[in-house]
Amino acid sequence: MSKPGNGADRPAPEHVWQRYLGGWNIGFWAFMTLALLRLASATDLTPSHRLIGLGAISVLSLAYALIPLRSAPFLETPNLGYLLIAIVCMAVACAADPTLSMLLFIVYPQTWAFGGSTRNGVILTAALTLSTAIGFLTAYGWSMHGFWQIGPSLMVSLLFSVLMGLWISRIIDQSAERAELINQLRATRSELGQAHHAQGVMAERERMAREIHDTLAQGFTSIIMLAQAARAPLDDQSPAAGRLSSIEDVARENLDEARALVAAFSPVALDGSTLIEAVRRLARRFGTETGIAIDVTVSGELTGLSRDREVVLLRAAQEALANVRRHARARLVTVRVAAEAGTAWVEVMDDGVGFEPTAPAGFGLAGMRDRVQDTGGAMDVASVPGHGTRVSVRVPVTAAMTATGTGTSAGTPTGAEISAPAPTGTGR
Repeated sequence: MSKPGNGADRPAPEHVWQRYLGGWNIGFWAFMTLALLRLASATDLTPSHRLIGLGAISVLSLAYALIPLRSAPFLETPNLGYLLIAIVCMAVACAADPTLSMLLFIVYPQTWAFGGSTRNGVILTAALTLSTAIGFLTAYGWSMHGFWQIGPSLMVSLLFSVLMGLWISRIIDQSAERAELINQLRATRSELGQAHHAQGVMAERERMAREIHDTLAQGFTSIIMLAQAARAPLDDQSPAAGRLSSIEDVARENLDEARALVAAFSPVALDGSTLIEAVRRLARRFGTETGIAIDVTVSGELTGLSRDREVVLLRAAQEALANVRRHARARLVTVRVAAEAGTAWVEVMDDGVGFEPTAPAGFGLAGMRDRVQDTGGAMDVASVPGHGTRVSVRVPVTAAMTATGTGTSAGTPTGAEISAPAPTGTGR
């Protein structure tokens, strides 16, 4: 079984007529060879009739070889020039030698294969029958006896060819409809596969957040409490008290790291709320837990942004704030949510210690960049050591957006804006 995500990448299946066109080519040249052998070996033909028959077969063969028929799918691309030549050549060939009517076995299907439509197929089949009848009457003589000699067989050939052509045309129409349905099913299966993958990733992140909270975070909290209890009866200047203080400091640092991971992995609910409301809740929680001043500004109204892209922007803000919590040592963070000209973006800027742009990217920013690129968006990270960091994530929006120019703050109000550093880094 193929992977769900690969269905949209498969090339369109080759048309059945194209698949077996090589066999039809072999059949055509086989009939041309039989016709030449008939003309070469016939003893009942005059030299002039033999020459006329050879000329008709040569013209038909040359037209088939020179006109690009091999790229024409059944009932899709008309080749009327070749078919008109074939109709005329059949009249001339049957007038020179009625036995050459055997070529109808290959020319009748060509009127449908290269006619371009069902209507053209019916008209060209009738025209081919009429031209063949003219050739027969020219050979046998224009009389009622000649007409009754060839008329019934040609009418049966015409009826059979039309019915067969209509039946094949209907089968091809149904095949085209089924091919379209198959392509739609493949695209839907690919979308479902991606949705299930994203759902699995989110569920795993939430599970990891619960595990970290229930194990590591609780364990570090217990170590801190035990260290404090053991240090309480000791003199602050004693070596044992110093070691216990170091144990407490290390446990606090690791507790902060665990809380940052929980904050990054835990979902911020979007159900029943907008992206802006979710970002504000995230900012308030960040400010409450860290004591860092944070300001949220909004410019533009996010109209038409799909839910999956809202999640991507929210996760980007969440990851950026987790990095600020863990690395930046910032005093002020600004979160900007904006929308303009079919694009929505979230920017997180801090005035912290920054980092070297050439430093290797951490797993958090690398994963964020991958998620953003999956939605057709782009992420930019700019930082200068000692002058803060800016993380900007942009995603396309299907519907138009109208700017409102509103702004609100969350957390500890400051009203200050941080200018974005120029150099582009690789992230943390």
